[in-house]
Amino acid sequence: MGMFATFTFADQRWSVDEEEIADPGAHPEPFFSASVHDSDLVTVAYEPGPSAGGLVYLGFQPRDYFDDPDESDDVDLDEQAEGLARWAAAVTGSSVAAAAIRPLLAEAVVEDPVDDFAEETLLKLITLLGLPVPGELGED
Repeated sequence: MGMFATFTFADQRWSVDEEEIADPGAHPEPFFSASVHDSDLVTVAYEPGPSAGGLVYLGFQPRDYFDDPDESDDVDLDEQAEGLARWAAAVTGSSVAAAAIRPLLAEAVVEDPVDDFAEETLLKLITLLGLPVPGELGED
């Protein structure tokens, strides 16, 4: 069985729930929340984000994973990569190019995700954003 957990960075610290949370974005700003579903997809919510809101996926997009177009809306991956880069600059002081973030984001109708386990991609993203790695995610 894959990983099911939600990692939330808010108030300069991580909290970890051993389950997915229905509303990963229910936190005071600024925050970064990543909900891992069976090691196949990660829903990342963050604020402040782009005008459409900070929401992106790693691994697979839900609409593809569940083979149901109603499971998730279209995501402007370029806008979200820019949004995450701005978030990192504002929250962690890290300078990361959107071009470095963009390849980690789940494309629509992806056959082979970036990594075999979506939490590996999450670890890469967390590191790029300049966040400390939560212990539960860094464990082997």
